[in-house]
Amino acid sequence: MSTDSKKQLTLFSLVLMIFTSVYGFANMPRAFFLMGYAAIPWYLIGALFFFLPYAFMMAEYGAAYKQEKGGIYSWMERSVGPKYAFIGTFMWYASYLVWQVNVSSTIWVPLSNAIFGADLTHNLTYFGLKPTMWLGILAVLWIILVTFISTQGLDKIKQVTSVGGLAVMLLNVVLLLGGFIVLILNGGQFAQPILNGLHDFAVSPNPAYQSGLSTVSFLTYAIFAYGGIEAVGGLVDQTKNAEKTFPLGVTISAIVISIGYALGIFMMGTFINWQEILSLPGVNTANVTYIVMENLGVVLAGSLGANPQAALTIGMWVARLVGLSMFLALTGAFFTLIYSPLKQLIEGTPKALWPKKFSELKNNMPVYAMYVQAVIVIILILIVAFGGDNASAFFNKLVIMTNVAMTIPYMFLSAAFPFFKKKDSIQKPFEIYKSYTLALIASIIVTVVIGFANLFSIIEPGLAKGNWLDTLLSGGGPLLFALIAFLLYKNYESKQTK
Repeated sequence: MSTDSKKQLTLFSLVLMIFTSVYGFANMPRAFFLMGYAAIPWYLIGALFFFLPYAFMMAEYGAAYKQEKGGIYSWMERSVGPKYAFIGTFMWYASYLVWQVNVSSTIWVPLSNAIFGADLTHNLTYFGLKPTMWLGILAVLWIILVTFISTQGLDKIKQVTSVGGLAVMLLNVVLLLGGFIVLILNGGQFAQPILNGLHDFAVSPNPAYQSGLSTVSFLTYAIFAYGGIEAVGGLVDQTKNAEKTFPLGVTISAIVISIGYALGIFMMGTFINWQEILSLPGVNTANVTYIVMENLGVVLAGSLGANPQAALTIGMWVARLVGLSMFLALTGAFFTLIYSPLKQLIEGTPKALWPKKFSELKNNMPVYAMYVQAVIVIILILIVAFGGDNASAFFNKLVIMTNVAMTIPYMFLSAAFPFFKKKDSIQKPFEIYKSYTLALIASIIVTVVIGFANLFSIIEPGLAKGNWLDTLLSGGGPLLFALIAFLLYKNYESKQTK
């Protein structure tokens, strides 16, 4: 097949692919829970100073290295050097380990909602163990099950992803349309009233996000909400008339996604009052999506004239729909991400870096490496689950760890961009940053924005609340992974010298 005949992506299909890769439904209820309407400006800042310039960088990398199999390792290795590339790639891979810890512990919340119509995970108190400990045990069993099935080379489970993805897309329609109907039926009255104009879009109703430090640390959430665009870099050579279509597609996507997030957060105020619902003790970052959507079902049914009992039943069924959708989507993602980043790390980096058994494939899977990965994830799960704290703090800790771990590798890619631009030996068939100065400015802006967001996110629990354990977990994790990568590479260098 010729390259031209492969270039099938039109502007619409490109926008759709970027939207499905980046847009995350759960980001909106979490944002409303943490910041209320005040989350909206941060999501717009994230789009302007991170998503747009970063996506353009990924597009240029993707076009220049479309023949490379090493993914982001090849991008950084040829732009800066192998050691830098390995540390950046290892931290990127490690962020998926943290993601596995997070999702394997929180996937029981959507499952509970799907079965019972409510989050009952906080009731797990059997044999004197705390709910967080039980979630840790369930997470360990989940890792063992998914690893075992994945090593058999069964990829049929990936069909779950498309079903879950479609269901989550439908949830956006339910949220926006439902909120709009509630607003009309209630005569334009918001459940979360806007009493102080712009002040309500600047100050959070959440007591934990009142200080300047905690407010700025929310930027990490906003950046995390736009994650996943590095996958889009590989679409350049599949796009019709890429020079014009790609930058336009990315710009339209950034506008659509940021407005989608902003509108979704805004519409939540039509049917949910922060003080009445989200300030209750049982609400946390893991179950807030289901609480918000259940509340939409109750309020919508009530606004349409249903009696209180019927409204509660409808709300419970909406929570079940959300739970099933999120469970299917997360399961599909899990079966892909348990081997995909690991495979890219082993295949992309020099083989001598790893024990021989790591690169051995069985059923086209790095089986031995996957078992080692499972052991590491299980140890991390048990440390977090049995390290104390109530369920709410436990889930918040997991989210903070994931956000920081998954956004730091973006800094490696954005910081490498000026080096990439300066190397004339690299063929650049597609360029948005026409001058080196423009590329350097974009690189500095993106790197500084991610750096500051993560710095504030890491130090905020310690400085503002005296919770230095959270600071240690969110900041120490990436530092530990960077140190492991450095030592692995040092060991590889000494082997090569011998």
